Amino acid sequence: QVQLVESGGGLVQPGGSLRLSCTASGLVFSTYAMTWYRQAPGKERELVARITSTGGTTNYADSVKGRFIISRDDAKNTAYLQMNILKPEDTAVYYCNAKRILIGKTYDYWGQGTQVTVSS
Repeated sequence: QVQLVESGGGLVQPGGSLRLSCTASGLVFSTYAMTWYRQAPGKERELVARITSTGGTTNYADSVKGRFIISRDDAKNTAYLQMNILKPEDTAVYYCNAKRILIGKTYDYWGQGTQVTVSS
């Protein structure tokens, strides 16, 4: 059974930092691309950052470029999202996603989400 468990969310003041973690089990973590998404109240879920299975390529939403860093530690089956210079508009539930495509079949898993609130 595949599980993705996010942690590290919470309440932080504007300008502060948080590091989210997503720990996976039940899959070969190193073969999956990992992506962080977020969903704010009343808005659609949006991609925040993605890292390839090799870790060689990362992509970011324009709204977080230069502030957020995605990384992975395959030895710990964990992906991270370091969030710096947080803004109120970063407030959302953050979800991690693991995805791979193998022989035309897509394997796609989601965590339960962790709340991030940026407020003074």
